[in-house]
Amino acid sequence: MPHKKLIVANWKMNKGLVQSQQFTDELRQFTDKHKLTETEIVLCPPFTSLDTVNKKINGTQIKLGAQNMHFETIGAYTGEISAGMLKSCGCEYVILGHSERRQYFHETNAIINKKVLKALDEGLKPIVCLGENLQEHEDKLTESVIEEQLSACLTHVSEEGIMNVTIAYEPVWAIGTGKNATAHQVESAHNFLRKKLKKMYNEEISKNTRIIYGGSVTPENSKELFASQTVNGGLIGGASLEAEKFIKIINSSNPNINK
Repeated sequence: MPHKKLIVANWKMNKGLVQSQQFTDELRQFTDKHKLTETEIVLCPPFTSLDTVNKKINGTQIKLGAQNMHFETIGAYTGEISAGMLKSCGCEYVILGHSERRQYFHETNAIINKKVLKALDEGLKPIVCLGENLQEHEDKLTESVIEEQLSACLTHVSEEGIMNVTIAYEPVWAIGTGKNATAHQVESAHNFLRKKLKKMYNEEISKNTRIIYGGSVTPENSKELFASQTVNGGLIGGASLEAEKFIKIINSSNPNINK
């Protein structure tokens, strides 16, 4: 299994420059005091704060990520951001295929696949999101839905490429709803994804690909979720907007942090 858990803060359309600076300063006070041997932290602020946050985290244990990107290199795509632009801001990671992108901006698996391939080509590490909605969950279609998404989003991704991909399982019915998937449900979905990765690639890749969970992760439920060997971290939304809560989640992924 991957050695370090990946804890990703997805701020979505929240925090201006001042708020981004304040949060990052608070987080730095924590990371400057603790060596995080078991966790990798990624902050994904809005595009407008990428450069500011990057300067704040320079030389620290904190990595920078973006929330989205376009699959073209350059051109007449008003309002879009390219992978190269993200790299120039210091980004190492990029979230792709988040359920909100699928829902509100009608992103398909084919579009997400183009983005994944472009991100890898430009040296970014994609965090590829997938998960079932409430109706699919109630109809017991979870496995068929996430299998199709996994296969389609990773089309033409090589064995070398998949080593730089993180999968984020985010059941749509548990995002921002207050509903939580049980630890058993999460573990079951992650194990299923590993089985499919083994079929698509090989056993080593299946074991070593980071699969993180995103679905109303909080300081209260994170310890139980991260206790599973097959859950390699979390994609944190609402709970990542307050430094205190986010730090508690980081602590949950580092059982030996204060020993």
